[in-house]
Amino acid sequence: MSIKRKIIVVLAIVLVVIQFIRPKHNEGDLHGPNEIAASPEVRAILEKSCYDCHSNSTVYPWYTNIQPLGWWISNHVNEGKREFNFSEFNTYKLKRKLHKMKKLKEEIEENEMPLTSYTLIHTGSKLSEEQKTQLLNWVSETTKIISDTIVH
Repeated sequence: MSIKRKIIVVLAIVLVVIQFIRPKHNEGDLHGPNEIAASPEVRAILEKSCYDCHSNSTVYPWYTNIQPLGWWISNHVNEGKREFNFSEFNTYKLKRKLHKMKKLKEEIEENEMPLTSYTLIHTGSKLSEEQKTQLLNWVSETTKIISDTIVH
């Protein structure tokens, strides 16, 4: 057996073996007592465009069962939750809440979220101008409520 063929066989074995090493899925409660407050219209936008990476519940497409792609997506979801978790927002301290809302405003205004890598596959998650306006109005209202709470 040639060296090239041995390398291909070893790589094939490794690819098969890693299929059995799967990351834990993010399958907690989507709605709970610590979830951020939002109107049904805003919540629908958030669920469609943000919650897969920024909540306690992710809808996993079939291709996440293929490793190492599943590992990459799992890492991405965990990183997103660490950065901003809508399901756990009410566990944040007031100043952190305020900071996260200001950051969210920037991300929406600069078209940074949802990520292009996400919207390419999840085409319905791309925010329309109307949705951006709805979200930005909600962010402003929520930021004001948080700011007023900090002052009082």
